[in-house]
Amino acid sequence: MFNRALLTNDDGIDAPGLAALAAAVAPLAREIWVVAPEHDQSGVSRALSLYTPLRLYPRGERRFAVSGTPSDCVAMALRVVMVDNPPDIVFSGINRGANLADEVGYSGTVSGAMMARLLGVPAYAVSQAWRDRENVRWHTAIQALPAVVRRFGPAPRTVLNVNFPDLEPDELTGLSITRQGQPGSMSVEVERRSDTRGYDYHWLALRRRQGAPTPDDSDIAALRRGEISVCPLGFDFTDEAMLEELRAAGGI
Repeated sequence: MFNRALLTNDDGIDAPGLAALAAAVAPLAREIWVVAPEHDQSGVSRALSLYTPLRLYPRGERRFAVSGTPSDCVAMALRVVMVDNPPDIVFSGINRGANLADEVGYSGTVSGAMMARLLGVPAYAVSQAWRDRENVRWHTAIQALPAVVRRFGPAPRTVLNVNFPDLEPDELTGLSITRQGQPGSMSVEVERRSDTRGYDYHWLALRRRQGAPTPDDSDIAALRRGEISVCPLGFDFTDEAMLEELRAAGGI
């Protein structure tokens, strides 16, 4: 289907989700290239390393690690590693855990795909939901992703954010074209601890709020129904409803 596919992620080049992505994309591309972060970069969103030099480490045939973020990796791939043989498609993932609603804004997985789209290459962000972190159903995404890609192709002018529910392949109930879930599904928590010398330090954590509003056509609702969620993402952050309110209030 594709001559050349680029794979990246935010969990790091040695993450099991990246190996799962390679297995899922194998039937879709003649060549698979990997340019992924040297270390875990979860939660970095669309960060670019503008004040730190980037280092590129060969890790095998058509496989490279980068000392940077997912967006850095895609820029390095398209502007350095594959500049003479650009990919037809970029896949970012498979993330360990769903990227839904508010999480989309923090996600390095989604951001890797967005950078590809910004640079003119069609892209998918792919995530696998889990209830047991040590037993992620990678095989569900591996088996189901090729059919999703064959159905939607390169998805011009957008990024397709694909989330698979925590179910066996034969338990999937279908596929829904969704919208991003409403804001308010996530919160940022700060946990304070003390080190062995009595000095405080802090950990940030993203927590999903239970009982958050979930319209029927949202990505969250689709996964709750056991469906694959395919949500088209763009670059326009404009709040259209608020735009009209402000224009009305300001008399513009």
